[in-house]
Amino acid sequence: MARKAIGIDIGGTGIKGALVDIKKGELIGERVRFMTPEGGRPDDIARVVGDIIAAMPGVGRWTPVGICFPAVVQHGKTMSAANVSKEWIGLDAEQLFTEKLGRRVHVLNDADAAGVAELKFGAARKRKGLVIMTTLGTGIGSALFINGHLVPNAELGHLEIDGVDYETMASFAAKERENLNWDDWAARLQKYYSRLEALFSPDLIIVGGGVSKNHSEFLPKLKLRAEIVPAQKRNSAGILGAAWAAADRHSED
Repeated sequence: MARKAIGIDIGGTGIKGALVDIKKGELIGERVRFMTPEGGRPDDIARVVGDIIAAMPGVGRWTPVGICFPAVVQHGKTMSAANVSKEWIGLDAEQLFTEKLGRRVHVLNDADAAGVAELKFGAARKRKGLVIMTTLGTGIGSALFINGHLVPNAELGHLEIDGVDYETMASFAAKERENLNWDDWAARLQKYYSRLEALFSPDLIIVGGGVSKNHSEFLPKLKLRAEIVPAQKRNSAGILGAAWAAADRHSED
């Protein structure tokens, strides 16, 4: 596997990237961040990704590039689009980025990338069994791993509970929107994670997203059979996971 790879994390408001030391699971130098172009169209985003890579020192011509994206990604195609242009739906994103960047590119779902970072470098490192990573933010993202192998595009944030898509009730955005205190929000999280546990019986649940830095305010309030812990990589998770996935794909080719 390549020692270095580029990780790019595309979001609805910002695109950030960095060169990553794959062996250590660390960023090499500072993250580069540009605003997501208005409208989030494919060519515009590809141009900004190219600008980000050009701004990174120490990037070789053959350095693998991993890009995580807010969409279901199947065989390099983006099958949905969250907070970006609908032109992404059904688009061969890997082909687009490969052509625009002149580099070999691997594209994956953003929650899957965050999960890969925790699996390889963080809270799930060397853990066997069934691991579920969740990210609490605008919605609830999720990644599912069995004995260290990713099951891609596990949209477990969309579990229907009480007749609604429950990320609309239990995401961090819902807490903010309804001005819920920690106890009230934890009660909703209890309902969500209890249903997740009833369906999958995980060995470990990891909770990420920006709010995970305040994990002491809500995780101790949850009563589950499975161990539930905060994510360790947080804001760098997408970059780290995307870079590792690209290096892994590069080593197989």
